[in-house]
Amino acid sequence: MAFADKDDVRRLADLLEAAESVVIFTGAGISTESGIPDFRSPGGLWTKYKPIDFSDFMASEEMRRESWRRKFAMDRTMTTAEPNRGHRAVARLVDTGKVSAVITQNIDGLHQASGIPDMQVIELHGNATYAKCLGCGLRHELDPIKEAFLVDEAMPVCTGCGSEFMKTATISFGQSMPEAEMARAQRETLACDLFIAIGSSLVVYPAAGFPVMAKQNGSGMVILNREPTDLDQYADLVINGEIGPTLGDAVAVN
Repeated sequence: MAFADKDDVRRLADLLEAAESVVIFTGAGISTESGIPDFRSPGGLWTKYKPIDFSDFMASEEMRRESWRRKFAMDRTMTTAEPNRGHRAVARLVDTGKVSAVITQNIDGLHQASGIPDMQVIELHGNATYAKCLGCGLRHELDPIKEAFLVDEAMPVCTGCGSEFMKTATISFGQSMPEAEMARAQRETLACDLFIAIGSSLVVYPAAGFPVMAKQNGSGMVILNREPTDLDQYADLVINGEIGPTLGDAVAVN
């Protein structure tokens, strides 16, 4: 476990204190301390399974069934995960009014579980804690779907429109990014005076373009990640260390 330099933690705290409008951008790294593996890291889901492209999901009932198999296998980890110190620190900043929005690449819902209101979390890649009908957009809770599927792999059918095209409310490979969320993330990014990227490798575009957008618009920029990123050269402060302890110390949250 690599701990951040105390001077860097102090600089982060000072930047937060001086800022008037902060945007937090989070990636998988903030949730690994809650026991959720990064999809791309060794042991992550994508090292075991090739991601299912959205076009294959739409074209093949077997691919749709396989997506549910994977979902419920992954649930053994996700449903028991709880917000960690990093999530709690972000929630504290939101609660004080310092942070206007949390833009996240994560699909685990842990920011909301930490107490951040839904309206202040912008989920670029959707949310895996519930399902949505691709026909009419109706939200469906997962427990009834899971209960039926684990008996005989019965495929879910929308109770609203009868569509068989149901999936978790996530953005799959090959699926268009959500326009409303992307537009809102851009507005928040251009309005902030401090942009903090946390736990993201900053290689997945277009989401990874937001930190540079903020910097080019005159905002301060901080990158907190365990490993270096390709965008470190643009940041005012780069901290390579454990996320929970670093943020927790900077914000004084246990």
